[in-house]
Amino acid sequence: MLRVPGRAALGASRRARAFAKAKLVSEGVLGLDSRWIHLVASERPLTADEATQLERMLAYGPQVESMPPAGPRDGAAPERNVIWVTPRLGTISPWSSKATDIAHVCGLASITRIERVLEYTLIGHRLDLATIGGALSDRMTESVILRDDELAAVIEQGGTPRPLGHVALGTDGVATLRAASKRLGLALADDEIEYLVTQYGTLGRDPTDVELMMFAQANSEHCRHKIFNAEWFIDGKPQERSLFAWIKRSTEASPAGVLSAYKDNAAVVEGNVAERFFPDLDGVYRGHREPAHILGKVETHNHPTAISPFPGAATGSGGEIRDEGATGRGGKPKAGLVGFTVSDLRLPGALEPWEPADDAWIGKPGRIASALDIMIDGPLGGAAFNNEFGRPAILGYFRTYEFSPRAVATPDGAAPLAARGEHHDGGSVARGYHKPVMLAGGIGAVRPGHVEKAPVAPGAALIVLGGPAFLIGLGGGAASSLAQGASAEELDFASVQRENAEIERRCQEVIDRCWAQGDRNPILSIHDVGAGGLSNALPELVHDAGLGARLELRAIPTGEPDLSPLELWSNEAQERYVLAIAPDRVAEFAALCSRERAPWAQLGTATAEGRLVLADSRGGPAPVDLPLEVVLGKVPRMVRRAEPIAPPRTPLALASTTVAEALDRVLGLPTVADKSFLVTIGDRTVGGLVSRDSLVGPFQVPVADCALTLAGFDTTAGEVMAIGERPPVALLDAAAASRLAIAEAITNLAAAPIGPLGRIKLSCNWMAAAGHPGEDARLYAAVRAAGELAVALGISIPVGKDSMSMRTVWSLAPAPVIAAQSVAPSHVDERAAALAQFEAELAGAPADATNT
Repeated sequence: MLRVPGRAALGASRRARAFAKAKLVSEGVLGLDSRWIHLVASERPLTADEATQLERMLAYGPQVESMPPAGPRDGAAPERNVIWVTPRLGTISPWSSKATDIAHVCGLASITRIERVLEYTLIGHRLDLATIGGALSDRMTESVILRDDELAAVIEQGGTPRPLGHVALGTDGVATLRAASKRLGLALADDEIEYLVTQYGTLGRDPTDVELMMFAQANSEHCRHKIFNAEWFIDGKPQERSLFAWIKRSTEASPAGVLSAYKDNAAVVEGNVAERFFPDLDGVYRGHREPAHILGKVETHNHPTAISPFPGAATGSGGEIRDEGATGRGGKPKAGLVGFTVSDLRLPGALEPWEPADDAWIGKPGRIASALDIMIDGPLGGAAFNNEFGRPAILGYFRTYEFSPRAVATPDGAAPLAARGEHHDGGSVARGYHKPVMLAGGIGAVRPGHVEKAPVAPGAALIVLGGPAFLIGLGGGAASSLAQGASAEELDFASVQRENAEIERRCQEVIDRCWAQGDRNPILSIHDVGAGGLSNALPELVHDAGLGARLELRAIPTGEPDLSPLELWSNEAQERYVLAIAPDRVAEFAALCSRERAPWAQLGTATAEGRLVLADSRGGPAPVDLPLEVVLGKVPRMVRRAEPIAPPRTPLALASTTVAEALDRVLGLPTVADKSFLVTIGDRTVGGLVSRDSLVGPFQVPVADCALTLAGFDTTAGEVMAIGERPPVALLDAAAASRLAIAEAITNLAAAPIGPLGRIKLSCNWMAAAGHPGEDARLYAAVRAAGELAVALGISIPVGKDSMSMRTVWSLAPAPVIAAQSVAPSHVDERAAALAQFEAELAGAPADATNT
C-alpha cells in the first residue's frame, strides 16, 4: 500500500465547525488541523514517473494555513495526536470509484484502488480521541481509526464469497419464517409469511435467503404500494374504491394529453413540437423537429436521508433522474426539483420561541441525523448530484414542523404551558419530521416512438448498465417501509446507499445515443435499478414482457469479491439500469458503452417460460429457481380497517404578543424565511433550456412561484413546474390539506401562460404514519379529496408516490410523566407537484415566461 499525502481537507470555516464539535465533547482541545491522506493499492510497484504523476494528480484543493492552537493551559505542553476518519470499513467510497477510474484513463492501469481518508491532527490536553472521532464522523458511512498501523484495513478486501444461505422451515414454517424475517430485515407481513410457507410446501423445498430477500423487496410497501391498493373499511363500512382507484379516476375522467400513466418509471404527457438537438447515425449533431413529449416524476427518499443526509439526498435525486432515463425505451432528463420537510432546526444558542428548551424537548434517536444536520448536508447532497450529472435543479421548498405534547412555549416566552397531546399505552406521541421528507422530482423529454416499451422476445439479451455491486443499500425497500427505529441499527446502515453521479452521467450518454437512433433504437425495454437492486429490476423487466429469465450470478460486476449470493443479487448499488436488447445488437451496444466508458455486462437471456433461474457458476444449488408468479403474482391483498379520530383543538392564545413580535416570528419561520441557500448551491442554467428558475430580477431574489423550461432551442413554448404542500393543516382536516396543496400548486402555475386547466398534470406524493391510530382514516380522506377535486377541475394525476412509514420510534430513560415516546409526522402530508405545458409568443407573454 502506497500512502500519498494531500492538501488541506477543510477550508477555514468548515475547520472551525469541526473544532467546535471536537471542543464540545472534549474540553481539552486547543487546536485542530486536517488534510487528505490517499491510500493506493496497485498490482505492482509504481515506477518513479508513475509515482510523480500520481502525486501531481492528488495535489488538488486549496492551500489553507494551519490553525494556530490556543495557548498552553497551566503551563503544560499540549499533546499532539492524529486520528483518521475513513469510509466505513468494508466499503468503497464514491470518490474512490471515480479517482481510480481517472487514474486508469491517465495511464496508471496498474492501480487497483485509490481511497482517501481525512486525517485530523488534534492538539490539547487529556484528549478523548474515540469520542472526538465520533463527533467528527458519520457513524453510518464512516469509521474512525486511532492507530496508524490499522490504516491498511481501509483498502483490504476479502477474496472468498460468503456462502448461500437456506432457511429450513421445519415443522413450524410460519414461526421459522417470522424469525428469519426479523433477522434479515425483510419486514414480511403475517399473510405473506403464510403465503410463502404454502408456496414452498407446494415446491417441496426450503427457500434460499436470496429468494426470501428478493420476495421481500419486490413485495415491500415501498415497491408494491400495498396500502394504496388495499381494500378499505372506514368505521366498519366498506369503501367503494381503493386509494389508487381514487387517483386513477382523475385520468379516466380527463385522459387528454396523457400518453403513459401508472405503468412505467415516469408519466408521459403530450409535449410541444420543437427542434431537439442530438446526433444522427453519422455522429453529426443536427436539429430534429418533432413533438418533445414530457416525462414527469416526483418521489421521496426519506429513510436514507434520515440515516445519512448527504448520500441519502444525493441518491434520492439520482434515483429520480434514472426514472426519467428509464421510461419507455429511453428518455432524457431536463430539469429537477428538490424539497425538504424536517422537525424544528433548534439552532444552538438561538432557539426560536416555539422551540422548547432542551429539558422539555422530546429528543431524537441516536441513529438518525438532527434536523439541522439534515438541512446542512441534505441540500448539498441533492445539489452535488444534480450538478455532477449535469441537470439543473430549479424549483424546491423547505418547511419545518414539530409539535410536542410535553410542553410548548407561551406566546410571551414565559413558563411553558401544558399542551394537548395523544397518549397510547403509556407512551406519548409528538408530531414532526424526525424522519424527514426529502422530495426529488423533475421533467424530461422522450421521443414519440419511444413512449411505450417494445415487445421483448425469448432469447433477448438481459444487460446491466452501470457501476459494480457493493454491499450498500441492502434491503432498502423493506427498511423504507418500516417505522424509523423499528429495525436493527445495522440493518439501517445496510439500507443506506452511496452516490456516483459520474457513472450515471455516462450511462445516460449511452441511453441518449440509443434513443437518438429513432426506429433503430437497440433498447427494447429499460428499467432503473432501485429498491431491491437487480433482484427487483430484472424480474420486473421480464415479467412485464410475459417472459422468464435464465441468469448467471457471477456475471454481475462487483467491486467486492466476497459478497454472498444474497448481497450480490439484492444490493442497491446505485447508477444502474437493466435493459433488454436484441441479441444481434449487443456488439453495437457494447461499442457505445466502450466509447462512453460506461460499465456493462450481459447477465443472461429472456426465456419463454415464466420462470426465473439464477445460477451460480461456482457450483451448488441455484440461489433462485422460482416461477415468477410466486414473487410477482397474486400475493394476498391487504385489507385496511380504519377508525377516524377527531383531532384535539386548542384555541389560539396570542396573550400579549404584539404585531411586531408576531411578524418577526412569521418571517423567521423557515417555511417563510429566505431560502436562497437552497437555490444558489447549484447550477441553474446547464442544458440551456431553463427559462425561469427560483431567482427573480437584477437582485436575484428567490420569489418565483414556478419554474419554466423550454421544449427546444427554437421556441418559447415549454413546460412549467410548481409545488403545493400544506401538511400542518392535515392535523385538523386531512381532506382540506389535500385541496389546499392542489390549489397552491395550481395558483403557483398561474405565473405562466398555461391555458386551459386540463393541461395541468399532478404528481401527488403522500406521506403518512400508516397504522397509527386515526392516521389511516385521515389518509383515505386526503386521497379521496384529491381525486374528487382533480375530477371536478378536469385535471389528471398520472403519477405519484407514497411513503407510508413516516413514524419514528425510540425509548427514553424513565421520566416523571413519560417513559417512552414516539414521533409521527403531521398526519397525512400531501405534496402536489404540478406540471403543465405553456405556449407563449415572445411579444405577448409575461416577461418572466421567456426571461432567460
